[in-house]
Amino acid sequence: MNMLKNKVAIITGASAGIGRATALLFAQHGAKLIVTARRQNLLDSLVAEITQAGGEAIALAGDVADETHHQALTNLAIDHFGGLDIAFNNAGTIGAGGPTPDVTLEGWNNTITTNLTSAFLAAKYQIPAINKSGGSLIFTSSFVGYCNGMPQMAAYSASKAGIVGLVKSLAVEYGAQNIRVNALLPGGTDTDMAKAFGDDEQTREFVRNLHALKRIAQPEEIAQAALFLASDAASFVTGTTTMVDGGNSINKV
Repeated sequence: MNMLKNKVAIITGASAGIGRATALLFAQHGAKLIVTARRQNLLDSLVAEITQAGGEAIALAGDVADETHHQALTNLAIDHFGGLDIAFNNAGTIGAGGPTPDVTLEGWNNTITTNLTSAFLAAKYQIPAINKSGGSLIFTSSFVGYCNGMPQMAAYSASKAGIVGLVKSLAVEYGAQNIRVNALLPGGTDTDMAKAFGDDEQTREFVRNLHALKRIAQPEEIAQAALFLASDAASFVTGTTTMVDGGNSINKV
């Protein structure tokens, strides 16, 4: 089944991890993609893989903290594919960590800009570009800062919790235009960014035990949830915090 046949989608943070897995899955389901991240070589590899499989994708490298980059992405969707139906705003960073009094203002601002301000900038340009029939915006938040507190992650927690508030406001503001807006909250996932949190066996065991399923997700599992939210299967779903967290939010053991 081509759940996204002929739909045009922007995916940020597409060079690796959840973003890359989602790009491949969306392409398999017929979406035409604009993929972005900072590393051009990895985007080129992704586009080549999609194209070889019979899909359509173009890449535009850039920084999601740059307002002009978001404008360029939506312009590319319109100019190359004729419009925009879906955006998966997935790019982010763990950012500045450590004891909160030791976090610099620069570190705080960089984390908030990359994770939260970029989400605002994405919406600012994507919403006017969405086709008149409506569409779906998806933002990657986190269980961290929403249902769980984590020490030494104040900037990350604040930025990801802020995304949930942004999503709820956008969902109410644009629901009448049939623009659905949802937050996707993954649990611990086997990505390069997660490994930056800690890649030794002790840390991985700690993360596994945070989840009721006692394991870490693969990026492809999170991508399946993004596919649902992007598709017409979720036609009456908006303003949600969609937990794809392996039971992290309810696990107390």
